Amino acid sequence: MKYFVILLIFVLTSCTSYKSIRLAKDVDINRFMGKWYVIAYTPLFIDDNAYNGIESYELLDSGKIKTTYSFNKGSFNGELKEYNPMGFIRENSGNAIWKMQFLWPFKSDYRIMYLDKDYKNTIIARAKRDYFWIMSRSNKVEPLKLKYFIEILKSQGYKDLDYRLMPHFE
Repeated sequence: MKYFVILLIFVLTSCTSYKSIRLAKDVDINRFMGKWYVIAYTPLFIDDNAYNGIESYELLDSGKIKTTYSFNKGSFNGELKEYNPMGFIRENSGNAIWKMQFLWPFKSDYRIMYLDKDYKNTIIARAKRDYFWIMSRSNKVEPLKLKYFIEILKSQGYKDLDYRLMPHFE
């Protein structure tokens, strides 16, 4: 049931056309794979009180992206939750536009808006500008760098930046 509700939210908000959003250029998909710490994000009901959030990507031989999003619910020692949507890269998008599938046959919007040259920080956005995820290869981002990432989101039309900083183990 929880997957159905998540999916319904994304499907109902993905059917409209929106003004173009900035995208990272020519994403080296192999370098993008691996573990990313969620630093700041727009919470959904499934992760509104998450701790230690980590998103991991694995490129499969089929070209699909096996995704694992794990976190502790409610505290550092809370119940470990894990979600496993499948990612699908849109052709001719420089590997920056994906669709995420939590429940077949529905897919939601996923866009790599920003990516450091060294693949240490990224911003994942949606064309509707309703959700975003700032992620890093490290579990901490300097406050000025975080502010810079928030300014990027604002410059791309994100208005309501009601976000949460993800607590991580030290």
